[in-house]
Amino acid sequence: MAAAKSGGSRRSELTLRLLSALILIPFGLYVVWSGGLALAIGCGLFAAIMAYEWVRMSASPAMKSMVTLSVLPIIAVHFIGLAAGGVALAVCTVLAALSHPLASERRMSGFGLLYTSGMALALYVLREGGDWSGQSAALITMGIVWGSDSAAYFSGKGFGGPPLTPESPSKTWSGALGAVIFSALCGALAARIMQGDITVWILTGIIISIFAQMGDLMESILKRRFGVKDSSGLVPGHGGVLDRVDGLGIVCGVMVFGFVGLPTLVEKLGFAG
Repeated sequence: MAAAKSGGSRRSELTLRLLSALILIPFGLYVVWSGGLALAIGCGLFAAIMAYEWVRMSASPAMKSMVTLSVLPIIAVHFIGLAAGGVALAVCTVLAALSHPLASERRMSGFGLLYTSGMALALYVLREGGDWSGQSAALITMGIVWGSDSAAYFSGKGFGGPPLTPESPSKTWSGALGAVIFSALCGALAARIMQGDITVWILTGIIISIFAQMGDLMESILKRRFGVKDSSGLVPGHGGVLDRVDGLGIVCGVMVFGFVGLPTLVEKLGFAG
């Protein structure tokens, strides 16, 4: 009976995850495909929700200021430009830290703003902010991250094995390896689609998976530091928005820094504008 109940619970969890994905994925694809104001509104919305979830996790009393400040860098980058977005993020990080009444928590409050708003800003910049084909870069990056997440989930459930860290027992080495292998295959497919260098694309797929899993693991460690299971209950089957996009946000930042720091990477991946 216990085993049947456990199996039914797993099926129920998977159903909720799929239903949530059917809502979130089309919305994410729409705003990234559209770009411009639609993307700014979508990124601003996600930044505000993630800031709310951060406040909820950390039990901070600075709800209004954190949510408001999280949106300002997105507004700045859309209406003024990339440099303005970066300056706004830095200023808002400092203001978020100062808004916390406890001096001992100000550093963590500032990190929370940088973390939540910075991930949304990274997605916007990947799509809109560079001399590369932003639409293709953002959509393919999202696809590989989602594929990595799914492969990690199903590989981990199917093969089990030891956890990656004691702090996150649900994340296993088998899941991590399955995610990396699947992402490498996604990279090979992307190379064919974009007519890029297949070796570079396979390595990029692997790197995307590793950083996506690092982002997910970091958020798990943060939740355990705050003593919560999920960032919120806004996304059935997943927890909160922050639980769902933590890996994607980190990967978008890595991709932006890679494109800026290694301009030849853009050409090798087939994203040259």
